[in-house]
Amino acid sequence: MPKAYWIAHVDVVEAEPYSVYAKLASACFAKYGANILARGGKCQRLEGKVRARNVVIEFESMDQALACYNSPEYQEAKAHREGNAQAELLIVEGA
Repeated sequence: MPKAYWIAHVDVVEAEPYSVYAKLASACFAKYGANILARGGKCQRLEGKVRARNVVIEFESMDQALACYNSPEYQEAKAHREGNAQAELLIVEGA
């Protein structure tokens, strides 16, 4: 079964509520066995729009990634992000 990857592109608008999101989401990621590959490091725009913060998180499978996203824990965390950041988030299955 191929691994799956969350890919998020984020501009933080309000830092304090976003930090609550990050703390809660991190605990949720750990619960679902996620491996954080990139989180907010330096990036170089090559094409298209770029957001300030970029995140790549590896999961054992698409099912595990979706279970994490749909979990009550992540939805609670997400409530702190909404309105406090502009973001695009997708899950892509690995090759």
